[in-house]
Amino acid sequence: MLVISRKKGESLLIGDDIEITVSKIEDGSVKLSISAPKSVTILRKELYKEVEKENRSAAASDMSLLKKFKK
Repeated sequence: MLVISRKKGESLLIGDDIEITVSKIEDGSVKLSISAPKSVTILRKELYKEVEKENRSAAASDMSLLKKFKK
């Protein structure tokens, strides 16, 4: 894992086409601006985890429904 310090207005690059810029630092919160191709999905980690949890839950319930139809 890379740990890097940035100040307001400073950026970092990921590959050739993703740029993350520190836009604002206030009250213990950092606002980031992300420039990336439309083909790159950008999600907050907590949202990603929630979607992942919902997908697992849906897959589990689908299996129980499938077993009912097999009878």
